Amino acid sequence: MKTPEFFFHGQGIWPRLLSPLSRLWQMGGAIKRRRTVTRQMNVPVICVGNLTVGGTGKTPVVIALAQYFRQAGLAPHIITRGFGGKLDGPVRVDPAVHSALDVGDEALLLTRAAPTWMAKDRAAAAESAEKAGADLILMDDGHQNFSLAKDYALVVIDGAWGFGSGRIMPAGPLREPIAEGLARANAVILLAGGGHLETTNWRKPVKQSGLPVIRASLETGIDAEQFAGQKVVAFAGIGRPEKFFATLENMKCNIVERRAFADHHTYTPDEIMKLVELAAINEARPVTTSKDFARLPAEARAMVSEIPVGLIFENSRTLNDVFAGLLKQTTRHNA
Repeated sequence: MKTPEFFFHGQGIWPRLLSPLSRLWQMGGAIKRRRTVTRQMNVPVICVGNLTVGGTGKTPVVIALAQYFRQAGLAPHIITRGFGGKLDGPVRVDPAVHSALDVGDEALLLTRAAPTWMAKDRAAAAESAEKAGADLILMDDGHQNFSLAKDYALVVIDGAWGFGSGRIMPAGPLREPIAEGLARANAVILLAGGGHLETTNWRKPVKQSGLPVIRASLETGIDAEQFAGQKVVAFAGIGRPEKFFATLENMKCNIVERRAFADHHTYTPDEIMKLVELAAINEARPVTTSKDFARLPAEARAMVSEIPVGLIFENSRTLNDVFAGLLKQTTRHNA
């Protein structure tokens, strides 16, 4: 499913028609929360979530945090629900054994940063990680999931979109009311607009919450100069494909064709061949995101260029302040 346009601006008939269902969505969430039994782990749990549907950049944040904590002397493990994967888990993700059809595309990317556990039951994944030696658990998504007690909760906001129209699902992109979601958070991570103007609809509620704001940006993990001026056929099946296209524009690529697919789209060999043929006709290179690359048929990967991105924390001092207590515990433990 592609993100509806009215999720951004809230205009038109659909938001009004769907508003009654938004109240049902909230009621359903409240009932589910009351019925959920929350499990407490013996190691700290840090959740990286958001308040909206669609891609805000949670996975790059988790990867960057895994690197941050490893440098601090911790042994983080990552848990993920494995959206799009067919396995129930818990299972430790192994790229040599599992495909995106098994565990989802995000799980395969997360293994590059730390041991990763995939399970539909997040608490079960956390228990497996703890038994395997994790002294810190990073939770990719799950701010609205209460099966696992969280010691820290970070809310990721896309600076180019903010909270969209500000309406609750399905009339808008919000998973829950903004104030409620921020009340359970310890900090906000604001991702730079990625070539787009930064919206301001997040400023007032975040300021009212009093939460610290950690700014971050995504940077390409390859030498951008090798793509400057190159003709490319760009395709992406992520929450907001336009973010990927903006990244290519910042790399000064000559985008001859843009193809947007639904988030977590499973590519068929026929689809990839058509994209490769389109690139050949235009004397261009087919390029895609790391998440999409993980979902390509194995035989197609040699024909497509992956454009990896990495996240940079712009105010790491604020990040250190947020986790000061945890880092002090680590220092005492390692002393």
